[in-house]
Amino acid sequence: MQARCGGCQGGRAESARVRTVHRPPPATTGTGWRRCVRADQRLWPRWQTDIESARIDGPVTPGSTFHWTSAGLSIGSTIYAVEAPRRILWGGTAHGITAIHEWRFEADGDGTLVRNEESWSGDPVDADTENSRKLLGQSLDAWLEHLRRTAEDPA
Repeated sequence: MQARCGGCQGGRAESARVRTVHRPPPATTGTGWRRCVRADQRLWPRWQTDIESARIDGPVTPGSTFHWTSAGLSIGSTIYAVEAPRRILWGGTAHGITAIHEWRFEADGDGTLVRNEESWSGDPVDADTENSRKLLGQSLDAWLEHLRRTAEDPA
């Protein structure tokens, strides 16, 4: 499977969100990366409280898989691309929905610009595209808000 998200083309419910995370400063853009991608996925629930559990089968490299639970859904994802500490692309299928999710991090003045894009496709999306698009947007906003709070926490 060839996955791409650059605009998340191909999914019927598509969304993109951009936020500037003001801490850490650009010299430590990798901090946002480490919080999002963590080599130890079990730490995800510490900052992304919508995730109940997470584990990765191997290193954070293309082809590795990770498994996580959110809103009672068990999700298996495969990492398609990694450009540490600037980009990660992963995807998978759960409950009839195929998702492709991309994160990008770049220095931007006194902060880090975070680009978070995702697309969903599949029969459940086709059956209710408008609601799927709304749910996807809410999900992306939640991911970004959790990451912002964590990155701006001075601890």
